[in-house]
Amino acid sequence: MTDLTMPSANSWFGIRLLPVVLSLAAGSMDVIGFLGLGGLFTAHITGNLVIVAAHIVTGEVAQWAAILSVPVFMLVLCLARLSAGGFEMIGLDSLRPLLLAQFLLLSGSLAICVAAGPGIDPNAAIATVAGMLAVSAMAVQNALVQVSLHGVPATAVITTNIARFTTDVGTILLGARRDEVVAARQRANRLWPSIAGFIIGCCVGAVGEARFGLRALALPAGLALLALAMAAKLNAPEAQVAGSSVPDPDRQK
Repeated sequence: MTDLTMPSANSWFGIRLLPVVLSLAAGSMDVIGFLGLGGLFTAHITGNLVIVAAHIVTGEVAQWAAILSVPVFMLVLCLARLSAGGFEMIGLDSLRPLLLAQFLLLSGSLAICVAAGPGIDPNAAIATVAGMLAVSAMAVQNALVQVSLHGVPATAVITTNIARFTTDVGTILLGARRDEVVAARQRANRLWPSIAGFIIGCCVGAVGEARFGLRALALPAGLALLALAMAAKLNAPEAQVAGSSVPDPDRQK
């Protein structure tokens, strides 16, 4: 596991920006998939559960991609976790292999969509395959943040991040005990870049999809490649993010 809790001089730039780049990739991928693949959420998987349930209740035919997204996400997430454990057992850091897997999956989704050309039918088998590759890439990103990094908030889904950030802002405004305020400020400083990155990624991704269609998948794929290049410059045993000494409740469960 790459422990991102204390910045080293030669890796500060990558450490500070890596979670932001991952958030940008997830935000752009989610909105491009939603707009170009018939309302498929590739990062916000629970959204697909809502869509499938709504279709079932109203008697409409649910999209196969939405139905498959949850089991595919869970399967790939499990495989990524097992792979990370295997790398750790042989003394290798799992961050870069998982980032490489994410990049290859996003590149595969992009290649399929480009080959299919404009006007791809979201219900076609080829669109479903492209969507599942994108869902798999987001599953890998969820896994690598959990098992390959330490002290980094979620980068693919920001609901919990927003809730924590808002709660911490309330704690700061409340002026509770000094140690609580310090901890809340540290958490807020750690959370807001991922929130901002995801939102900006959604905005840029939406503009890209409206202008270029599914060729806009080049954006999250390029960001995944950038994240891989940044990780290659990190000193895995030493790389850390300032302020992450504050315990993360998710990692204590």
